[in-house]
Amino acid sequence: MKTFVLLILISVSIPFFSISQEMSFEEYNPKSTLVVPGKVVKRAKYPFIDIHGHQYRMPTQDLSPVIAAMDTLNMQIMVNLSGRSGNHLKQAVENIKNNYPNRFVVFANIDFDGAGAPGWIEKTVGQLKEDVKQGARGLKVYKSLGMYNKDVDGKRLAIDDVRLEAIWETCSELGIPVLIHAADPKPFWDEFNADNERWLELKTHPRRKRDANNPVPWEQIINEQHNMFKKHPKTTFINAHMGWFANDLGALGKLLDEIPNMNVGIAAIIAELGRQPRFAKAFFIKYQDRILFGKDSWKPEEFPTYFRVLETADEYFPYHKKYHAFWPMYGMDLPDEVLKKVYYKNALRIVPGLDKSMFVD
Repeated sequence: MKTFVLLILISVSIPFFSISQEMSFEEYNPKSTLVVPGKVVKRAKYPFIDIHGHQYRMPTQDLSPVIAAMDTLNMQIMVNLSGRSGNHLKQAVENIKNNYPNRFVVFANIDFDGAGAPGWIEKTVGQLKEDVKQGARGLKVYKSLGMYNKDVDGKRLAIDDVRLEAIWETCSELGIPVLIHAADPKPFWDEFNADNERWLELKTHPRRKRDANNPVPWEQIINEQHNMFKKHPKTTFINAHMGWFANDLGALGKLLDEIPNMNVGIAAIIAELGRQPRFAKAFFIKYQDRILFGKDSWKPEEFPTYFRVLETADEYFPYHKKYHAFWPMYGMDLPDEVLKKVYYKNALRIVPGLDKSMFVD
């Protein structure tokens, strides 16, 4: 006798929700549901020096609102890199002396256009010496050098152009540091596609995108900068934005080993450090005498991200600009002695004439 099994298939209608919603990646910014220990750090654990500040109207500016915000953050000294030159710089220094003599210092700037013209270098060096005499504590070099500045013949002026060497040597003789910003993040030169980690920034800020050879390859500008550092070993350099190597700390470490007169500032690259907290912590401990705190744009509400990354062991907290970093941050939990060096000790050693009485060890 055969047994037959009858399979009866039942069709069941299961309701489902059909969601039709168009949303761009720029708009998608979900709030994390993760619950972990940690809190926003609104005030730095130790008083600090912002080596990379900008106050463009300092000659006539009422500095009291800036001071109020600085006090809230525990910022004791701001280095204004936008000191310019001549009367502008002199007036800025006077404003500082008359109101807050210990809280601000200015760096001078140079217009590199026309380099190579008869008498250009003598005039430029002479003005730099006068600016330092008037109170400038360093020289800030903008990214225009190597990218936009033209020599007397209208050609791109390279950072390591021999016609500029007297400037770097003069900084050594005067005992002032050179804080230099060269190029921009390398992805700005790369293909604008789904593989570009800066896609969102370039999508929202299209003027930042450039062709692979505009004005020259990224590597060429960076190599010119490093070559200039090596040719002037007695001059102290501060490489702004960690030289755009915060995303490759292994390579940056090799550069620091090769170029002992190069230091680095962390302005505008805290998002890179906040996604590699263990590796970055080891890097900061190893090179603790070569790293300086800086922020770049004067937006007091953004400083807490820096404090939290540097000081805490917090996990998975948001960055303050999605287009810079669509990933979460993690704290490096730096040792106190390393924090003190990054926050103020290194700057006190490198920048002449800062008031050390505001920093108690």
